[in-house]
Amino acid sequence: MEAFLVSTGIVALAEIGDKTQLLSLVLAAKFRHPVPIILGILVATLLNHAGAGAIGAWVTTLLGEDILRWILGLSFLAMAVWIMIPDKLDDDDMKVDATHYGIFGATVVAFFLAEMGDKTQIATVALAAQYTSLFWVVAGTTLGMMIANVPAVLLGDKMAGNLPLKLVHGIAAAIFAVLGVLALFSA
Repeated sequence: MEAFLVSTGIVALAEIGDKTQLLSLVLAAKFRHPVPIILGILVATLLNHAGAGAIGAWVTTLLGEDILRWILGLSFLAMAVWIMIPDKLDDDDMKVDATHYGIFGATVVAFFLAEMGDKTQIATVALAAQYTSLFWVVAGTTLGMMIANVPAVLLGDKMAGNLPLKLVHGIAAAIFAVLGVLALFSA
């Protein structure tokens, strides 16, 4: 249960102001049909985080306990720094066309691609390497993504201006830093 709660909390906080949350706002403004957008985000996140989690779980079979501990600790500390760098949407992320795939399909494709190499995907890899339950990590990271992105879809850009992003990013960075230190110094 710890894997689920930690994964949910970390990703929900890390996603605030992230480029995929910004993409959620763009999709909501462009298509104005929240249900297929929300379902598209869910499917894209499940696919993306299941793959990322599988990689994290696989890495644990390759590395010894000490090496893995150092890699995880340093990865979480790097995430603490990275989370403080604001994300921006690239022009490629905003090119979303629903003509061929519909709103749901366009959302799945755009969101899946935007999540590739993103902070929350890398965090999912690290969390899956940290915890032994791949299912609970993926369930937690997916729920965290939905907690951050569903309100963005439902409330659109009205919500974005009211969030103290520096505070939210600071809290997320602190959590990643604590996880990094714990991973480095746990024996």
